[in-house]
Amino acid sequence: MTTLTDQIVIVTGAGSGIGRSTALAAAHAGATVICTDIKAADETTEAIREEGGQARGHELDVRDREGWKNVTASTLSEFGRISGLCQVAGIVSPTPDTAVDLTEDSWNLILDIDLKGMWLGMQAVIPSMIESGGGKIVNVSSVAALIGMQNTAAYAAAKGGIIALSRQTSIQYAADKVRVNVIAPGTIETPILGDIPKELYDAMTAGTPAGRLGQPEDVASLAVHLLSAGGDFIVGQTFVIDGGWTAH
Repeated sequence: MTTLTDQIVIVTGAGSGIGRSTALAAAHAGATVICTDIKAADETTEAIREEGGQARGHELDVRDREGWKNVTASTLSEFGRISGLCQVAGIVSPTPDTAVDLTEDSWNLILDIDLKGMWLGMQAVIPSMIESGGGKIVNVSSVAALIGMQNTAAYAAAKGGIIALSRQTSIQYAADKVRVNVIAPGTIETPILGDIPKELYDAMTAGTPAGRLGQPEDVASLAVHLLSAGGDFIVGQTFVIDGGWTAH
């Protein structure tokens, strides 16, 4: 059920972290992967090719409508269709992220990349998916959209918007066989964590019932399943991957 043989899948944020792991996992499952990132994703693309897979790399700022048009047009020109889209690209605020301390520039940056980028991606690929008989979209949100967390005002707003937008879009195009779902990761060991103090790392690990922090591969495996035939009857759902952190 998780094979992606002959599928054409675009992955954003494919240069590192969850995006890179998802691109690699999709390729392992048989997909041709269009690896995109703000600084391209050449290393990921080459890694897939070195393992015998098929990949193309594109530089993409997810905030840029023309960039999305270029990636979509290039993919359709070469392969004729887009089977899947996994949107991982996102950032956290570079300044204090509270309703009082957040700057307007930081608010706009977070909302543009983390939410507007998701909308532009779906707007770019859904018409071709409908034309080709359907497709799968997986948008990556966060548990910050589901529970109260300190210092995540803009981030939580954007990630909550992803869930709402994805749910609405999933219903809008369900009859066209376009499946849209969301993954909400908890704390995953990616570059976005930065060099956090060992005390904080240990505290986060201790607070996770599974006894460890998440790995990018944990998210990638579910993303690939949702992009495959296993996601055929899954519409508008949000899947939490957090090792049980929000369950207690």
